[in-house]
Amino acid sequence: MAELSGKYLVGVYDDDDTVLHAVPRLRKAGVKIKEVYSPFPIHGLDEALGHPRTRIGIAAFMFGVTGCCCALTLMIWTMGIDWPMIVGGKDPISIPNYIPITFELTVLFTAFGMVTTFFISNGLGPGTHFHPRFDVRSTDNKFVMAIDLGRNSMSVEEISRALKDSGAEEVNIKQF
Repeated sequence: MAELSGKYLVGVYDDDDTVLHAVPRLRKAGVKIKEVYSPFPIHGLDEALGHPRTRIGIAAFMFGVTGCCCALTLMIWTMGIDWPMIVGGKDPISIPNYIPITFELTVLFTAFGMVTTFFISNGLGPGTHFHPRFDVRSTDNKFVMAIDLGRNSMSVEEISRALKDSGAEEVNIKQF
């Protein structure tokens, strides 16, 4: 297996339906797929690859709640407790006055939190290495399936034949 470290078998597909139907067939045959690269999102591909349902919505909600709490705490403290101000004849602690700023900080915290979560969960940011570029056509009109040969127990010929049988136009070996 050491000689296969860093080697990938790359199958290039022409149609999104073909690659979507090829993924379960290859997984059923015992092929461990590293990733599928596509010029646009393919509905159902994450389930076919076996990725679990994302919990990013929970993170977004928590960031929003944090922003809302911070906004209300800041305004109630500054306008009602620390330096009470009467604006328009209303009480110093008047929640309806705080709604616009609370909404804005909720959105701001959610946006910044989601960008940070995206970068961390995808391993992006300063000092990280990007995934190798398997085929530049995957950003234009082709669908590329990358299979790490070091993680598969099947031979290169068996995986290559399985890729061709599943509809791949071409199969290449890439070294990174």
